[in-house]
Amino acid sequence: MSLFGRLYDKTLSWSRHPHAERYLAGLSFAESSFFPVPPDVMLAPMALARNDKAMRFALLTTIASVLGGLLGYLIGHFGFELVEPWLHKLHYYEKYLTVRSWFDEWGFWAMLIAGFSPIPYKLFTITAGAVSMALPPFVAASAIGRGARFFLVSFLIAKGGERMEHHIRRYIDAIGWAVVALVVAYVGYKTLA
Repeated sequence: MSLFGRLYDKTLSWSRHPHAERYLAGLSFAESSFFPVPPDVMLAPMALARNDKAMRFALLTTIASVLGGLLGYLIGHFGFELVEPWLHKLHYYEKYLTVRSWFDEWGFWAMLIAGFSPIPYKLFTITAGAVSMALPPFVAASAIGRGARFFLVSFLIAKGGERMEHHIRRYIDAIGWAVVALVVAYVGYKTLA
């Protein structure tokens, strides 16, 4: 089994633990700056098991994710020289350069899209710090993008049950990329208009 498969299975087991909310907050925080597994894999089963608390879980995930994003921002702002070799080693440097160009062109919108989409959010939080994006738009875009994503997942799981969880798991990448395409098309249209 792959490294990510083991991390995924471990994260799912955390969702059934008595301290699951703490784990969800920790995972959400860590994923925004360095951890590779998105909090959705823990949020979805928790919302399914306790649909009466689904919105509470979404709020907790959003707050912890935005706070973790601030850590990513600080890493990029004050410690990019330490992170840069890892970006090269893990073959993320080209993606970093792409993200950097998106910040130059779209700023707030790039951060908002990253918060909602399956694009690695941590790459955007670190880049936002490296390019010294203004903090208020960074926090606002992160809160809107992450909040929209996590509240949507919690709402759909709570309302649709196991059937919806299966469909979200199966199509989450396609849904996320469709939203990214729509937002990029809109921004492109506004830029050209």
